[in-house]
Amino acid sequence: MDHISDLVYYVVMSIEVNVHEAKTQLSRLLEQAMAGEEVVIMKSGRRLVRLTPVESAPVRRKLGTAKGDFVVPDDFDAPLADEVLEEFEK
Repeated sequence: MDHISDLVYYVVMSIEVNVHEAKTQLSRLLEQAMAGEEVVIMKSGRRLVRLTPVESAPVRRKLGTAKGDFVVPDDFDAPLADEVLEEFEK
């Protein structure tokens, strides 16, 4: 049985641009790199850098999501009791 048809081949398009073109078309090149295309920036016919997407960036936390989950007591910043302070000095 021929299993060749079961293989999946991924073709990565490669785009090579010079520095000037990269400067003028950066937004388009970034979109293409994010879409999975290989974008190579060249200078004098030499490959300098490859644009690749960064692994998923950390999600920024939204402030205020715990609102109402706890209450800060009025004496939050009051001096600690002597017994508590002694425990820190041990």
